[in-house]
Amino acid sequence: MGSLRQMGRGAQILVLAIFCLSASVMYSFIFHYSTTEEDTDQLVPQQIRALPSSSPRQPNCICQGSGVFVLKDHIPKDQYDDIAQRRAEEYRKHHIRTSSSLNRLIFAPSNSPLQYPIQGFTVVPLRKTLIPGLALHAAKRQNYKVTLSVSSGVLAIEALGEGDKDGQGEKEITVQSTSLSDLNNLLGQITYTSTVYRMRTGDLAHFTFEHHEAVFPIVIQQTSVPVLYDIGNDINYRVTIVTKTFLRYTELQALISSIRTYYKDIKIIIADDSLEPQKVNGSNIEQYIMPPAQGWFAGRNLAVSQVTTKYFLWVDDDFLFTDKTKIENLVEVMEATPELDVVGGSVAGHGQFYFSLVYEEGNGEDGGCLNRKGAVTYQPVPGFPTCSFTSGVVNLFLGRTDAVRKVGFDPRLKRVAHSEFFMDGLGSLLVASCSHVSIDHQPKIENAKYSSFRNQQSKDVEDKLAHHFFKNHLKCIHYG
Repeated sequence: MGSLRQMGRGAQILVLAIFCLSASVMYSFIFHYSTTEEDTDQLVPQQIRALPSSSPRQPNCICQGSGVFVLKDHIPKDQYDDIAQRRAEEYRKHHIRTSSSLNRLIFAPSNSPLQYPIQGFTVVPLRKTLIPGLALHAAKRQNYKVTLSVSSGVLAIEALGEGDKDGQGEKEITVQSTSLSDLNNLLGQITYTSTVYRMRTGDLAHFTFEHHEAVFPIVIQQTSVPVLYDIGNDINYRVTIVTKTFLRYTELQALISSIRTYYKDIKIIIADDSLEPQKVNGSNIEQYIMPPAQGWFAGRNLAVSQVTTKYFLWVDDDFLFTDKTKIENLVEVMEATPELDVVGGSVAGHGQFYFSLVYEEGNGEDGGCLNRKGAVTYQPVPGFPTCSFTSGVVNLFLGRTDAVRKVGFDPRLKRVAHSEFFMDGLGSLLVASCSHVSIDHQPKIENAKYSSFRNQQSKDVEDKLAHHFFKNHLKCIHYG
């Protein structure tokens, strides 16, 4: 085995190894290699086609129609420049966290003699893994030479063994042989080891033969431990009913009574931020007292954080269960469609309220555009003709506990909040709406103190829009 030679600073580093598979085989490892040989193959020359994940400046987006809010107009003018600068810096860091080489657009070359994995090659960070499927299919020639290079890892050939270190562990490797079968045998023993430790990122491998070039992705991902829920044999092991209450104990007691009419043993979790909390009695009821007037989403976060079942059913404290409030029917939809995260029903007086959310990223400076449009679905849920996929649903919904926790409810939103949860979950939560499960709404009881907290003030709306400007990097929102 030859040794590594460095021909001065900046010079080409060459490792040449002869491995006696047969009298005719030779391969070499060439680092910082630049080829000069002419193409002798009759196939059409191809070049790598890997485009950046995004152009330097995306086209601007527009929110059109009535009900449009231009969010920068809701930022105090004397604070705008400072806020916009901080937002731009946070957005830059967001891109670092969420983007990788895997987002690049790659075109597969035509008439290529190179074989390589185009999808599904995943490695654990820092762990050596055999690259599957590498091969060359070329017409007969006197010599065959292919080069493989990566940027976030190192390459090696298993055939060298532990004692042969020269030429191992570099970002670029060239394999050369006079025998195509021997060359392919060596290609089948090339390993990749990532040199970066991240939870999920990627690398692009560049594979070349003469003038033919191809790129394939390598997913670098830490394996995760499954989180499973034992759903038992009945609904009480599968679902917890959760609600948030504030100054409405009469309505809350009516809700609990209606629940117990149909579900005598199911657990009920109550988040309570009333000014003067009252004890709620009953079997299998957990009441969590919060500091006063913390708001709608803070209460949702607390309630959902205490759920131990696979699913939870969210209800408002002034709802009433009826014989059409069949939790089992929603569970059936979820269990039959494991990708689903949220399934909504219908509320008397509001109907089967659902809506679509369409987001355009826009450019990095101005921000994106979000369009919400009511009564829009995408397609039926397979096997359930009364259910359709959508983006957001009404306040009666069955949620997959672990999925909803990952999105969470923004506690800064106290009075003006519902669609915002689905906005934050866009792209991660799969949502559906079903018409065959419904719940009643209690008659309104006059409660002046409650109304003074519940009714939106202009400042609440202004604060929410300013919050969207920064948090969601939005330019505008259209509520349709």
